[in-house]
Amino acid sequence: MEISKKYPNIDMQLTGLLLEFYIRASGISVKEIQNYLHLSCPQPIYRWMKGKILPSVSHLLALSKLFGVHMEKLLVERENYALYDKYNYNSVRLKRMLFYSIELIKLTA
Repeated sequence: MEISKKYPNIDMQLTGLLLEFYIRASGISVKEIQNYLHLSCPQPIYRWMKGKILPSVSHLLALSKLFGVHMEKLLVERENYALYDKYNYNSVRLKRMLFYSIELIKLTA
């Protein structure tokens, strides 16, 4: 069996934006998530959303249960989003797209 030479990488910035999207779309506050995850302060959640750090595997599992998605749906693999590089999307554009997606979800709910 031959192992693929490409090692998958997580795009921390896009993963952070995706986590922020799930949090905002769920209508659950950061404080409520902090309490749910038994965190002493909300700073790790904000660092996740800024793409500075990733949640632990335990926190990813808890978040996946909270949002009703598989853990892998909370992570963005870098190579799968080459389309964004092609059209020169930056984090501000992505953030706007996510914001309007959240607003659309709220309107249709």
